[in-house]
Amino acid sequence: MQEPPEAVTDAWVRLIRAGREVAGKIEADLKGAGFPSLAWYDVLLSLKKAPDGRRTPREIEHELLFEQYNLSRLLDRMEAEGLVKRIPFPGDKRRQLIEITGEGRALQRHMWSVYGPAISRYLGCRFGEGEARQLASLLQKLMGPDE
Repeated sequence: MQEPPEAVTDAWVRLIRAGREVAGKIEADLKGAGFPSLAWYDVLLSLKKAPDGRRTPREIEHELLFEQYNLSRLLDRMEAEGLVKRIPFPGDKRRQLIEITGEGRALQRHMWSVYGPAISRYLGCRFGEGEARQLASLLQKLMGPDE
């Protein structure tokens, strides 16, 4: 098997480190403002964007790349907080839909008031608009055409 060139290995290491560093800073900002983690925000945003504010757990899992057991526990906590609710899937009693509630929509909006400025602070101030587009384009290559 062929070893990757050093430049590719460096890019990989920096990609992972940069992602962890920025996400960690944003998580700290959210926590400092009394909000839950980015995972909560991601689920709420996914549901908000969905038709009728609903998705199956599998759709959420696929979109956000959660492990099923982690998502189940997260949804349990979010449901206990009144942010989402489980409703029966039409025509299939074994399945369910997760629906965002009004409280969930409000929390997602409030979290964005910290999250959006944090993205600007930790990412946006480091890149011009053209550089940000270029970075997004390069990262898209890693994700594939369907993402």
